[in-house]
Amino acid sequence: MGALRVTHVNRTVADLLRAGGPTDDALVAVESALTRRRVGRVRRAPLTTAAALATELDAPLLGASRARGRLKLVDPGAGSPAETVARLRLHDAGLRPESQVELRTPDGRRRFLDFLFRAEGLAVEIEDYAYHGSREAHRRDIDRFNQVLQCREVRLLPRYTAADVFQRPERMVEEVRAALGQLRPASHRYG
Repeated sequence: MGALRVTHVNRTVADLLRAGGPTDDALVAVESALTRRRVGRVRRAPLTTAAALATELDAPLLGASRARGRLKLVDPGAGSPAETVARLRLHDAGLRPESQVELRTPDGRRRFLDFLFRAEGLAVEIEDYAYHGSREAHRRDIDRFNQVLQCREVRLLPRYTAADVFQRPERMVEEVRAALGQLRPASHRYG
């Protein structure tokens, strides 16, 4: 039986960035490799670092320039593939929220937001049923969102499902753009 050849994580992820395939797929894989992920009840350590990937991309291989450009779009704090794709759709539309933002509630609790347009007070959350699919998770989500809305930085908090992101991203982008327009003074509106 012949041996199976495999590549190291850094080479595999760099190859995905160099390849001509969809940017979404490459960045989902890269961000998964760079972040702590929960697998069952266990929190898995990152498989690589951005510095190690950058070093891997120094090799003068076909697609290296494209890969370095894609690497600049990576957010190691992304919490899920849906968040990655949502961020990319917002970026494609010229919208640049902060991502994975930590806020403090009035009573001092830490809460993290997927996206925040700080100047406008617009927070955006991406929800995935697989993660939030039980009654207890739903109860915690309601409690969390009520707490987030008490933070002075947040004026409005639209929430989108993973299906919204993957199947109707243009609707999500237009709703975010409209909310920004409502929250922003007329002289500072997005185009």
